[in-house]
Amino acid sequence: MIEHLVSKLLALTEPMAALSLCHLTAQTRQKLAEDDLSVNVYPNDYGGFVYVGTEPYTVPEESDMAMIFELAKLAGIVWLKFDCDAAVLDGLPVFEEDSDL
Repeated sequence: MIEHLVSKLLALTEPMAALSLCHLTAQTRQKLAEDDLSVNVYPNDYGGFVYVGTEPYTVPEESDMAMIFELAKLAGIVWLKFDCDAAVLDGLPVFEEDSDL
C-alpha cells in the first residue's frame, strides 16, 4: 500500500532548481520580495519560489528573469527557488545587490 502511494506521489513531482539571488538584478529581487513580478511568485524570508510552468510558457517582463526562464524551460525545470544561500550557476550573469536601484 505505501509503495503504491509513494509511486503515485513521485509521478506528481515537478522539477525544481535552486539558484542564488545574485542572478537577479536588485530591482527584480525587490519585486520578488514584494510579490510583484510579472510571473507567479511565492516570496519568503530568503528569496522565493517562482513558477516557470509548462507549455504554453509565460515570458517574464523582467529581462534577467526571462533569460533564466529560457534556460529553465530547456532543462525541463518547472519551479525555480531563489535563495540567498543557493548555488551560483557559472555562466549566468551575477548582479550586485544595489546595481540597478
